[in-house]
Amino acid sequence: MGHLSTMRGDMYRRFKKRKLGKGIVLKNQQEVEKMRDSGKLVADCFALLHESIQPGVRLSELDRKVEALIIAHGAQPLYKGYQGNPPTHPPFPSVICASVNNVICHGPATDQRLRKGDIIGIDIGVRYNGWCGDACVTFPVGAVSPEVDQLLRVSKEAMDKGIAAARVGRRLGEIGVAVQKHANTHGYSVVREWGGHGLGKELHEGPSVPHTGPKAQGTRIKPGMVFTIEPMINAGAADCLLMEDDGWTVVTADGSLSAQFEHTIAITREGPVILSPWHETMKGFAYI
Repeated sequence: MGHLSTMRGDMYRRFKKRKLGKGIVLKNQQEVEKMRDSGKLVADCFALLHESIQPGVRLSELDRKVEALIIAHGAQPLYKGYQGNPPTHPPFPSVICASVNNVICHGPATDQRLRKGDIIGIDIGVRYNGWCGDACVTFPVGAVSPEVDQLLRVSKEAMDKGIAAARVGRRLGEIGVAVQKHANTHGYSVVREWGGHGLGKELHEGPSVPHTGPKAQGTRIKPGMVFTIEPMINAGAADCLLMEDDGWTVVTADGSLSAQFEHTIAITREGPVILSPWHETMKGFAYI
């Protein structure tokens, strides 16, 4: 679940931007291994969804399947009941975030049915043995157009570029530059208001991870950091709007499609290590 910064629009809420280096909790090897277990459970949830997403299925059906798998493993869903900011913000109503077509992020799992040609970004968070796991995948629903296929491929590649840039000694802004350069090269825009975040015993820890430049922003990356890289890539303009009717759903301002892929990574001196291996559990998934 992406971290709040700012929103644009006269009729929409505005949020304060967190400092990029605030509240960082470094993890030792034993703690990283526990987070790897949490990430594996998230990846298993995506494997289940890969078999279930098809035209006609309701978002609420997908939500129930994921909830059942999480509970069967003795874990807890992170998003359902999550209280936003400020404290009067309504709690999130579902286990998964289900963001269809022009929904950028945080779409509740309603009774909406998927249609052939849709895309759906699903974000899943769990707490397992006290440690959090978090990831997001955008799925095509049946066959999609070449233009939509390219959006999904470039969005996945942009995340990969960001992960590759997450090296010890670099600043967090270098992740954003890598993501933004790849997306912009293909004619897409990157949502600025929502970024990655640290992860550990809590869903949102430091640092905040930008998905755009400048290169020099943010703290320097250190071994033991664990955070998400989760760029939201729009086919049109980067502007986004928060819908007031539910207080959660974020949409593209121009109605264009948006796609997102997310991994949780641990920083080591040898390089970043993926802790949410959905790319291994979803056999045959086109965007690996």
